[in-house]
Amino acid sequence: MMRGDYKKLEPTAKIFVTGSAGFIGYHLVKALLDYGCHVVGIDNMNDYYDVSLKETRLGLLTNHDRFRFFQKDLTDRQALEQIFQDEKPDIVVNLAAQAGVRYSIDFPDTYIQSNIVGFYNVLECCRHYPVRHLVYASSSSVYGSNKKIPFSTDDQTDRPVSLYAATKKSNELMAYCYSKLYGISVTGLRFFTVYGPMGRPDMAYFKFAEKILRGEPIQVYNNGDMKRDFTYVDDIVKGVINILPNVPLEKDGARYKVYNIGNNRPVKLADFIETLEHCLGKTAKKEFLPMQPGDVYQTYADIQDLVDDFEFRPDTPIEEGMRRFTDWFLSYR
Repeated sequence: MMRGDYKKLEPTAKIFVTGSAGFIGYHLVKALLDYGCHVVGIDNMNDYYDVSLKETRLGLLTNHDRFRFFQKDLTDRQALEQIFQDEKPDIVVNLAAQAGVRYSIDFPDTYIQSNIVGFYNVLECCRHYPVRHLVYASSSSVYGSNKKIPFSTDDQTDRPVSLYAATKKSNELMAYCYSKLYGISVTGLRFFTVYGPMGRPDMAYFKFAEKILRGEPIQVYNNGDMKRDFTYVDDIVKGVINILPNVPLEKDGARYKVYNIGNNRPVKLADFIETLEHCLGKTAKKEFLPMQPGDVYQTYADIQDLVDDFEFRPDTPIEEGMRRFTDWFLSYR
């Protein structure tokens, strides 16, 4: 695909979004509905974090006449096949997954079931009930402790430092295999530290905001000397919508490609906390701790492919994104 050759999404498309009550899932479904698409959503509504937040997100979507929702688990192959058979989606976006690096150390079984078995079921359904395009969420965690920066999709990613990262790398390998064997058009998206309104309570910025307002100390790992490519959720959604109608060009017998979607401007954790304090109007009490197992020092996305193929670059400044998050957080709280 060359600059300017990309297609725009057809408003008449029917899109199946897994994890539709999740953070990114909710924002994507809302944007697709606003665009005019018909959307089918699925989510198991698990209690990894407060289910009421998932219910709040879902409640803002379910009254829409172009949205159909199913509370099902991706590991339920029969239920998933029935949805594909009945709904006949044009495009599938797989966002459903068990998230969290540290949680994967204590609860590995959950990751194998959701991220491996669940994704396998999605691939099998796309094989037997063909769709135009399968787009799925990978993660910047696949880069592990990569010392080369910025992280490029051409880099080696075979040394994950968490089970979560290993499952996401497995998804990429499985997706390539299904594209090669069965002709499925597949695009993987490596997201970089997504934040924003309606965000996940297990994410550091959400926990920090809660503790700062309660006057409790926040845990700052590696003395705040870590960097993250924080990416505002609206930028992620714009990137996904750009990619949905554009199947990868065939290469070596597979229509398969992976993109990074990140802000391309890493922010030091200490500076991020200072921005959050400013937005909340309150200073944090800090407890400094060493680096935790599974964490990496820095994430930094090389997004040149995204710029070249879609003339798109995530550009929301951290100050603006955090202000939008804290405005929502204060009203929700």
